[in-house]
Amino acid sequence: MDRLRAAVYGTLLLLIIGWVLTVGKAIFVPAVLGAVIVYVIVGLAQVLGRLPLVGPRLPLQLRYLFSMGVIALAFLMLAYLIAANKERALQLAPQYQQSLLASIQGVAMFFGIETEPTWTTVRNELMAQINLQRLFASLLASAGSILVTFIVVFLYATFLLVERSHVETKLAQLSDDPQRVARIRQVIGTINQRIGSYLALKTLLSILLGVVSWAVMALYGLEFAVLWAVLTAFLNFVPYVGSVLGVALPALMAVVQFGEIGPILALVVALSVVQFLIGNFLDPYVMGSSLNLSPFAILISLALWSELWGIPGAFLAVPITAIITIVFSQFSGTRPVAVLLSKSGAL
Repeated sequence: MDRLRAAVYGTLLLLIIGWVLTVGKAIFVPAVLGAVIVYVIVGLAQVLGRLPLVGPRLPLQLRYLFSMGVIALAFLMLAYLIAANKERALQLAPQYQQSLLASIQGVAMFFGIETEPTWTTVRNELMAQINLQRLFASLLASAGSILVTFIVVFLYATFLLVERSHVETKLAQLSDDPQRVARIRQVIGTINQRIGSYLALKTLLSILLGVVSWAVMALYGLEFAVLWAVLTAFLNFVPYVGSVLGVALPALMAVVQFGEIGPILALVVALSVVQFLIGNFLDPYVMGSSLNLSPFAILISLALWSELWGIPGAFLAVPITAIITIVFSQFSGTRPVAVLLSKSGAL
């Protein structure tokens, strides 16, 4: 009876938490993203400190400034690319729309669908619904709103960095029990170490993926190669789905630009090879099992947080799940859940 009561209370608590997270999305998402950026800044500073010869000689403040500069430069580059390519994208949209129509006609003729009496009507209705110029304008407007959101996120991150100097003092005042304070400090230290290392290394790998993807797309002459490369680097933070989108989006651009199956397939294969090599060889080698999360748990958390917070939830799914696993492992009642979420069962 007690277990049933606990299960009911736990379910109600989860429902309430889910409702609060959904209703407070506009508040929670920028705050959590700000915390993630702080982890990236601190993690990159630690990685810089481990560089041979130069790293130990760099002051901590200088490493922080360099890390902040790298992140700010990435977002400024994205903003510049959006502004620089906006007019060209709108100008080329009608041309690409005609190329897309030609591709659809070619596929129809290949399969013999052109002989169907209803094909012309279907094709006209389809192209009436697909307006690439309007689609590009909508995507660029959405990207602009995202950049505004990141300004708010950086404000949160700045204040969190300032607060870091007072964390130890606050922890010491949380309780009169030294063992309890030590336990809290241990949990926070574990979270900081795992999440910080994961985000810092993931950032470096994403930059590498973006550079290599840009080289491949530039080699094939794909329009807006730099913009697609930056987008691919950001999508690398989304598990599983990000790798697929990192190939699918440039492939769609290739469809409307080239209109021929040969260059499209060659580009898709080349980008897929890059994603495969970095995702299946270099990523595990560099990252190791730093977060100790089950792939199935990552997939479920991706679906859950995407449903709660949309696109930001997809980016935050892995760090949030790792934090939940670490916290749950500290309590006997929730430890079985942490074991199920872990990759190997060892916590």
